[in-house]
Amino acid sequence: MNKIGYRMMVPLLLGFAAWLSHGPAYAQPLAATGKVGTLKVERHGNHGQPVILIPGLEGGPWVWERTIRALQNDHVVYAVTLAGFDGVPPPAGGGNLFDQADASLKQLIERRKIDKPVLVGHSLGGTLALRFAGEHPQMISGVVAVDGLPVFPGMEWMGVDQRKAMAARIQQQVAALSPGQFAAQSLAYMQNVGVIDPQLAARYAPMNARSDIKASAQYMAEDMAADYRPLLKNANVPILEISPYNAPDFSQPPKAMSEAQKTAYYEGLLAQAPQAKVVSISPSRHFVMLDQPTEFQQTLDGFLAALGD
Repeated sequence: MNKIGYRMMVPLLLGFAAWLSHGPAYAQPLAATGKVGTLKVERHGNHGQPVILIPGLEGGPWVWERTIRALQNDHVVYAVTLAGFDGVPPPAGGGNLFDQADASLKQLIERRKIDKPVLVGHSLGGTLALRFAGEHPQMISGVVAVDGLPVFPGMEWMGVDQRKAMAARIQQQVAALSPGQFAAQSLAYMQNVGVIDPQLAARYAPMNARSDIKASAQYMAEDMAADYRPLLKNANVPILEISPYNAPDFSQPPKAMSEAQKTAYYEGLLAQAPQAKVVSISPSRHFVMLDQPTEFQQTLDGFLAALGD
């Protein structure tokens, strides 16, 4: 299965397109905005179980437009933006961006006195949520990772040095892109990997331009080089991994894989987590909440309701 996963992901790695999150600005009014650590934070709702929404690479809260609207009447929703994305400046002092995002999430929970929130992360945001669960399980009540994994799929069999070398090459190539090249690459990614509907791809891809190219390249490299699987043994909270599946994308070699095989592959990557479950949603691509908004919301609502039982 590891080899299948590698063949499935290598074309994406070579295309420099890792886990993008884009979308239109949403219309609902903001209850509060502010900054905690390196995070921009928007707060919606004023009562109920707290939820922290973390978008993926280059994402902003717009990717959670429907999710915020569905949750804010019964939950306190914190929609965060990572430094370097959606017009938020990268950290001035440099350093590891994942480490700073992780520390800022901890600060957010502590400073706002958020009582055991549920972390909901898409893609890179899901990876960050899983890492946080392994480091600070006592601070949260659960994690929903939307196609975000503890190790970059297809690279789980590589050694540390091999992953770091590949990540460094990708970072160098992405960081050198012009804004026009960056936007074109993003459109190609959204058309072929991000969503099924070409109109959705055209609508969401231009949001790339709001993010810093060099910061995006660094986040991508840090994601690819990391392996948080050993941390998962400490993540003793319910974890739901949402795995998208679109049959035509997996119908031909070298990417041939059934829906059950892909689910099993994700289960293997999360095997060290004591309470992890993988649910497949199809037909959908990487942005499950855009391709299948109703089924995605029902799945999320069910997870949140189970935590309250």
